[in-house]
Amino acid sequence: MRCYLQAFLLCMVFTFFSLLYVFNQLASTLEDRDDWNLKEQGVTDKRSHDYGHLLRKKPGLTGLPDSEEELDRCKSLSVSYWNPYRRLPADVCGVNCLLESSLRERSGSAVKEHRDERSHLAVVACGPRLEETLTMLKSAVLLSKKPLHFYIFAEDDLHNHFRNALDSWPRTVQTKFNFTIYPITFPKENVKEWKKLFKPCASQRLFLPPVEDIWALFAQFKSNHIAAMAPEHEEPRIGWYNRFARHPYYGKTGINSGVMLMNMTRLREKSFKNDMTIVALKWEEILMPLLQKYKLNITWGDQDLLNIIFHHNPESLYVFPCQWNYRPDHCIYGSNCQQADQEGVFILHGNRGVYHDDKQPAFRAVYEAIQKYTFGEDMEFSLLQPLEVSLQATTNTYCGRASHLFTKKLKQSIMSVQQDAVQKR
Repeated sequence: MRCYLQAFLLCMVFTFFSLLYVFNQLASTLEDRDDWNLKEQGVTDKRSHDYGHLLRKKPGLTGLPDSEEELDRCKSLSVSYWNPYRRLPADVCGVNCLLESSLRERSGSAVKEHRDERSHLAVVACGPRLEETLTMLKSAVLLSKKPLHFYIFAEDDLHNHFRNALDSWPRTVQTKFNFTIYPITFPKENVKEWKKLFKPCASQRLFLPPVEDIWALFAQFKSNHIAAMAPEHEEPRIGWYNRFARHPYYGKTGINSGVMLMNMTRLREKSFKNDMTIVALKWEEILMPLLQKYKLNITWGDQDLLNIIFHHNPESLYVFPCQWNYRPDHCIYGSNCQQADQEGVFILHGNRGVYHDDKQPAFRAVYEAIQKYTFGEDMEFSLLQPLEVSLQATTNTYCGRASHLFTKKLKQSIMSVQQDAVQKR
């Protein structure tokens, strides 16, 4: 009887401290939201510290906390992230994300305001990819109305180049974003094997609508969704996975990891079903065994591992349409992305080096138009019109014939940004 009484008392004590912790986190979350509201009203906050990484504090954005104990506090529920085999630092999404996840389901302007305060974009850059990455970040800043936070994973010798380039952008542009730079890291186990498996860094993308448009897809997630990607192909007759893959893959044609949304909280908590053991494994537990099992059959690196994982866990994936990850495959043999045909291209994915060679001049034209655009100039006359002229010279290719799809959403975005600027004057 005494044992039962002791067990009961222990349970009561544990319950009390659990509730105390939850209320503490709730208070912290509400405090963060109040800080955001104060900043919106022009009230300044204490200056943020720099804990070994570069983070520029901007009006309307909460910087790093003022004590190291707070570093793991959640800065956002979700993160838009390419190259998911590289792990985001803990300070990107920490312990109170689960609480914010439950708050997110409620209605109310205060919760929406907190949820929408900024979009988070993670990119990987190495070697000659500096300028390409900067052009992608430029496309995001140009068209977004809401504040952004960039997480830049780069080789050490590129860190200063990124700092200098982003700090050279006009002050009016810098107020729209802040950024943190991290070194590129791999899982500690078998580092050399991971480096051999994947390309040093993936090809970059260009945003044709605001980043908040793709960020809004998180609202479409059900409680079981942890990530979102587009299909690898829309036409099975020319799909790669259904014709050549020697490992499990998602759905009928597989998925493409070029553009990926990830709810980092759910991903860290998820236990994944697999074909290696009857025991479900966490993210950090499943990657190495999968690599060891399928490394002789893997062609597309991290994308193949993701296909294997979501083949066994299809309920965890939200699939978004192909216009969010528009690649040469969608037009090289004729247009085969119906959503882009109807609404235009939303994110242009320049894989296979098409931003820099003459294989797909329509893709290169978009990249060069954004790269050459000077901040502060009229986007309609200095970006859109020169791009339309350049695209007219690409109609000898299939993608060139579909190039009107490249400017359809861009034109709408530019008009929206300009109207918003006029209203704020």
